[in-house]
Order: sequence, then C-alpha cells, then structure tokens
Amino acid sequence: MVIHDVLADEATRYVPHDGVVSGGLDRARELDLSLSVESGRLVVDRLPGWAAYPRQGGPARLFALQPGEIGRYRANFRFTVSTCACNPSWYYEDWLMLIANGEMKRDGFVLHEPEHHVDHRVHLYGGSRRPSRGHGK
Repeated sequence: MVIHDVLADEATRYVPHDGVVSGGLDRARELDLSLSVESGRLVVDRLPGWAAYPRQGGPARLFALQPGEIGRYRANFRFTVSTCACNPSWYYEDWLMLIANGEMKRDGFVLHEPEHHVDHRVHLYGGSRRPSRGHGK
C-alpha cells in the first residue's frame, strides 16, 4: 500500500507539505481502514476512529473491488486535540482516498475513473449533509 499524504496546516500558513509513505495492513489500520481479500475481491471497511464528529459506531463497508478496479472514498472529520474540557481546540481533516485492487501504473489513478464512489462528507458544525456545490460525482 502506498499513501500520498498532503498536509496544509494553519501553523505553516497552509503551505502544503507532502510525502509518500508505504506500508501494509498496519498502515491501513492507522487510517482506520480494514483491508481483506474475499474470493479475489479487495474488501475495504471503515473502522471507528478518533473523530469527534461525525462519530461512527461500528465498521462500515466502503466497497469490494474486483481485480483491476478502483474505489474513491471521500470524508471529512473534526478531531479534538484533547479529551479535556479545558482545551476545546480542534482540527479538521478532509480525506480523498483512491484504492485499487492490484498493481497500478504511476498515472493509473489519474487516467482511470474509479468504478466505486463513496462520499461521507458532512457539514462539520452539525447537520446531516454537506451542502451541494453543483459538482458531479
């Protein structure tokens, strides 16, 4: 598994910093994902994580990818810096994950449209849905 991690932090005036990290199932667990193989399909489940909002009660199936297929997962979260009420600080994460079942060429995610799309983005100050911006998928 290869991850392209991009961070834009207020502390660095939102100058993006990025890096490529490789890892296996342990790295997937750090991202609150469960990857398993069932009958040749790559099954991707989202595990409950540390997000303050939205909270997730249990595992949620994102998709099951046939060999050669790509899945796109989008989500956003609010995380608290501490569980102590004395520190109400929080930070925001916006995720875009592209996951493939099989080897990908260097430009594979750019040249191919994913077969599966899951969008779990929400309005981070409450409410059930993120406002529509008139975009497609």
